[in-house]
Amino acid sequence: MKTLVTLAAFFVLAVPAALAVPPSGQDDHGSSATSNNTAPSASQLCKEQRRTIGMAAFRLLYAPAGSPKAAMDACLAKQQHVASTDAKNAAKACKAERGTTPESIAAFNDKYGTNPNKRNAFGKCVSMKAHEMADEHQEATLNAAKKCKAERGTTPESIAAFNDKYGTNANKKNAFGKCVSKLAKAQGSSS
Repeated sequence: MKTLVTLAAFFVLAVPAALAVPPSGQDDHGSSATSNNTAPSASQLCKEQRRTIGMAAFRLLYAPAGSPKAAMDACLAKQQHVASTDAKNAAKACKAERGTTPESIAAFNDKYGTNPNKRNAFGKCVSMKAHEMADEHQEATLNAAKKCKAERGTTPESIAAFNDKYGTNANKKNAFGKCVSKLAKAQGSSS
């Protein structure tokens, strides 16, 4: 039980923290790289979404009846939850990829390890896979938001039709978020 609690604490604290570490200037194989393998922070993801889809759509997505601050707070909470889930899923994928045989473990360590003893392979694998998942979620959310924004239109008639189609609460103010969620999930990701 103590091992399970320790492992859970690692994933909750260490993995998200490792994803926020500034880049070292090396790729996953120890060579210099120009691309950044560090996952973007929740704040960076939310700011990119706000900038890409616009403040009005951003507010509709995260806090339809709230302030810009409420929308940012809701986005941050969502992104932190997604990052935690991504880290857990990445760890599971890396564990499966590593395998249990000495040969599979050695191959895994050679593939991901960057230090002399290759003992950082698991962390590098988790970081890389979590970053890929974060990129996929962000792309799916942005693409879905752009499509929903276009479908919603700007006329009162098109907005009313959009709200009727997607809204699920009494005032239909959740329509934009429901549209984005539906389209993002259709792309194989959750927003």
